[in-house]
Amino acid sequence: MTNFEEMGFTPGILKAVQELGFEQPMPVQEKVIPLMLKDERDIIALAQTGTGKTAAFGLPLVQTTDTEHNSTQALILCPTRELCIQITGDLEDFSRYTGNLRILSVYGGTSIANQIKSLKKGVHIIVATPGRLIDLIGRRAVKLNNINTVILDEADEMLNMGFLDSINEILEEVPDNRRTLLFSATMSSEVASIAGNYMNDPVEITIGKKNASADNISHSYYLVHAKDKYKVLKRIADSEPDIYGLVFCRTRNETRDVAAKLIDDGYNADALHGDLSQSQRDAVMQKFRLRNLHMLVATDVAARGLDVNDLTHVINYNLPDDADIYTHRCGRTGRAGKKGISVSLINQREKSNLHKIERLIKKSFTALPIPTGSEICSKQLSNWVNRLENVATDHLEIEKFLPEIQERLSGLDRDELLKRIVSLEFDRFLDDYRNGENLTNPVPEINERYDKPGKKGSCNYNKSNFKRLFINLGKSDGLSPEQVIELINCTVRNKNIRVGKIDLLKSFAFFEVENVYADNVISALNKTKYTGKKVAVEIAREKPFRQGNNGHFSGKKSEWSGNRNERIRSKKTGKISYMS
Repeated sequence: MTNFEEMGFTPGILKAVQELGFEQPMPVQEKVIPLMLKDERDIIALAQTGTGKTAAFGLPLVQTTDTEHNSTQALILCPTRELCIQITGDLEDFSRYTGNLRILSVYGGTSIANQIKSLKKGVHIIVATPGRLIDLIGRRAVKLNNINTVILDEADEMLNMGFLDSINEILEEVPDNRRTLLFSATMSSEVASIAGNYMNDPVEITIGKKNASADNISHSYYLVHAKDKYKVLKRIADSEPDIYGLVFCRTRNETRDVAAKLIDDGYNADALHGDLSQSQRDAVMQKFRLRNLHMLVATDVAARGLDVNDLTHVINYNLPDDADIYTHRCGRTGRAGKKGISVSLINQREKSNLHKIERLIKKSFTALPIPTGSEICSKQLSNWVNRLENVATDHLEIEKFLPEIQERLSGLDRDELLKRIVSLEFDRFLDDYRNGENLTNPVPEINERYDKPGKKGSCNYNKSNFKRLFINLGKSDGLSPEQVIELINCTVRNKNIRVGKIDLLKSFAFFEVENVYADNVISALNKTKYTGKKVAVEIAREKPFRQGNNGHFSGKKSEWSGNRNERIRSKKTGKISYMS
């Protein structure tokens, strides 16, 4: 293995590397650094986040930038403010002994006037988010005509966030003879298009398997009822006393709800979502980086570009629709060669999505039994004993209180004292798990709560026992069958309502509930919101099947005339439904 001394770095950079604790180059560094120092070819590097990419391009960039020339020579584009700040900080660390290298980060959410002022003084390297850089280009505040190196970091994330047009516009502004480096966790068709349009005969470097997760991340799942997801999340947190993790949810509302439940149950947790202002987001992230928060509940959009070290867990409260997004999620743990854990909470319907992800990352997921109350209490007790054994006792202030404590506890023997201490410490866990709630062998939620007519083993479905309801939410709102059921579970007091057929369309849906509960469901759901949208539910009037194309319908119950646009055929079932 080549070490940093053999790569040809200057003494100043080697000194910085040593102070930062870098011992041996990581695989991506070992492959990229020599190419950047000795070759002029464009480079595509496919590697997960946390594999040392910043040092791979940052160290040679610091060395090759001419500080005697007062112009911007390198441009680094990245998707988020957080990553922009992190890269700038790393470059400053690398260049602490290399003279007057000036690095500037430009991003939205902060004063553009201050950034323009710094640009006027002259900078050698700009680290930017695409949106703010486009704004600066429009104001003629930034000059890119001397750029010789462009680096696109987390290119797939930038494209996922809709920056394609901005990237195209920026790359049209820099000289054609510049060198381009593209770093990405996945090689999507959009990333390939950028490479084809703006890179010249690039050499491709793949660390690990293309579009695969790191080898040191374990992938597992729990099969759970939709109504039990939070209970299982709570058990995961309780069974891992030292958890420091990200919990990914599908919607902002769900993110807020899950975080609120965790806080109410005494966990150090908070939410990260798009409704937060930049100052609120910064405050949450600062608490999380300092480990004042043990769990951060986030949406994929809010977590983009998030860079936090030493995460123990990534928990998928919902699996993402896009398998590539899963790769980004789990890439936030298991960094720098450390072990990471990715856990997913799924129901039976999501198994097909799970298999797609398995094929993408070329790894199998392990099904895990839900931790029992006894197992949780045992782990918590073991963790508490470890802390008790290692706690410092050299506090002189304690000595003066010991005589009074000994006198008050003198009537208790050793065993009784231990029982009381343990009972006091584990009162919450004992209360939570005393009843032994049966979550260990859950029947797949869809099979139990979503009756499929004609399927062997279904719950005696009889259409006459169900009432069909219309809801003003559909696929475009992120609604899925399991979320219809979860919405009912979370809103209606009665938890034994059977749900029949569910037909999802783009902007609305139909679902069936037992006749006796229909009014309760309508009343409860009409008082709630879903992803910020007021829910509207009413009884759907079924129309007979259409005969011919003249707009006339006939049936046993009634005759009806109408426009063909008033009927909607479900792509999933072929069933025709009609709005009332």
